[in-house]
Formats: sequence, C-alpha cells, structure tokens
Amino acid sequence: MERTLSGKIEVNVRFNEADPLGIVWHGHYIRYFEDGREAFGIEHGIGYLDFYKKGFIIPIVSVECDYKRSLKYGEKVVVETIYVPCDAAKLKFEYRLYNATNGVLVASGSSVQVFLDKDTSMLQLSNPVFFEEWKKSRGF
Repeated sequence: MERTLSGKIEVNVRFNEADPLGIVWHGHYIRYFEDGREAFGIEHGIGYLDFYKKGFIIPIVSVECDYKRSLKYGEKVVVETIYVPCDAAKLKFEYRLYNATNGVLVASGSSVQVFLDKDTSMLQLSNPVFFEEWKKSRGF
C-alpha cells in the first residue's frame, strides 16, 4: 500500500466569490486549492514561510481543475489536499473539493511547484536537504 499524506479544511464560500446569481466564479476554485495547500503546509511543517526561512520560494508552474458541480454563496466547501511524492525537485498536490453539507464532489485538480533560490530566483535541480529530511520523516 502506497503511503499518503493529506489534510482537510472547511472554507466558507464568501459573497465576493459569487456572481449575481450566487454561483461561485470558476477561478475561485483555484483559491480553495491554495487555502488547502496553506493549511496542509502549516499542519505538516512545510508551509511557505518554512521554505522561505530556508532560502527558497516555491512558485506554482502548473495547475489543473476539473469542475463537477457549482458552489453557491453561503455554502461551505471541504478542501482535501493530498501530497503526491516524487523524486524530482518539485512539490505535487492533488485536491478534492466537496460540498460540506452533502459531501458531493464539486471539483478535483492538481498543482506543481518548483524550488527557486529566494535571492537569485535560480531553479533548483535537486530537492533542498531540509525537504528531503521532511520527506524521509514522513515515510517517503
């Protein structure tokens, strides 16, 4: 059985995220991915500030979202964030968004981030030592 590491948070669908019909604009689903990724990082010790303090920034270079159902203003969305281990010098996550009331899957997706030196913006071709240690401590 393959090891997985995930986290879940619940997010309120805010008024400013909906159109005049009360339906959430599609771009905000990516924001929910971000909410999930930030919560995952804080929970598991690999938040943005953790990387920054070690001398790295981790910009997103790819994001995908498959929309299944609409969210509406006033609803809550459960964001499940799943770390996808890989040997390359990057962070990969998968996401599942669920309507918190009925558990229906509303979207799924993924993202990829790379490591850049925070001072020079140079791409890192190998994982930073602290990230390799983090992976090893989590059984990856």
